[in-house]
Amino acid sequence: MQKRVLIITGMHRSGTSLITQWLSKCGLQTGERLVPGGNGNIEGHFEDIEFLKMHEEILADHNLPTSGLTVGRVAQFTVYEKEKLKSIIKVKQQLYDQWGWKDPRTCLFLDVYKELLPEACYLVILRDYQSVVSSLLRREFKWLENKYLARKYFSRLIWKAFRRARRMVKFYNDHATEYLKVWIAYNQDILKRIETLPRDAFIVLNYSMLKEEDKQVFEYLKSKWNLELKYSRFRDIFKEHLIGPDVGFEQYIEDKNLITQAIALQDKLKAYMLTG
Repeated sequence: MQKRVLIITGMHRSGTSLITQWLSKCGLQTGERLVPGGNGNIEGHFEDIEFLKMHEEILADHNLPTSGLTVGRVAQFTVYEKEKLKSIIKVKQQLYDQWGWKDPRTCLFLDVYKELLPEACYLVILRDYQSVVSSLLRREFKWLENKYLARKYFSRLIWKAFRRARRMVKFYNDHATEYLKVWIAYNQDILKRIETLPRDAFIVLNYSMLKEEDKQVFEYLKSKWNLELKYSRFRDIFKEHLIGPDVGFEQYIEDKNLITQAIALQDKLKAYMLTG
């Protein structure tokens, strides 16, 4: 049974929602209750609410941001936390022959999940650091901007004409390094985990390859991992216009070694990328 548990993991803004949506269309059970769409993911987040709420609870209990946008880690799980995760997994195992879940925060707990689900397979979603950091900057700034746009007409006019450009530069300057460090920390955790796994226990891919190679990925999931799925075209759910442009944020990164580190890490993970 455990061989048919799929852990869908990847950094925030990497396309994990999109790929989980596709897998759900193909027939994989990805949760009874899923997080609905919202700012940044209008099509839906496709996160299993049970896992999401548990992850948020664990992060809060260890004084870490529930968003998961942190380089901090949980030093040690409490007995309560581990038992709660066990109980969620036990119910899923009893209900389904094959199932999986997606939540980027899973990256923060890969050691624990390796212990609780030793036979699980890992679908690792990799997106380049430029696109991920750009997406985070755009999304988080949009939330800030929405507060101003909700005000009265004159305040909105002042924001658009005078304040927006200055606030955007300040926001990017304040957060670009933070988000790049989070991308590095998440993907270091992923690399550390997959390097301990048998080669047939994980695959690394990105959403771009699915535009042309969804059948190859689908056949791999069926033949290698024995998942009972029904093919659905990835292109039917992929909406190119929802993918925003990259932001030239490198100018806001004072420590250029971080960029060098991100490139090297990205190259290491790309070496594991699934190929036809």
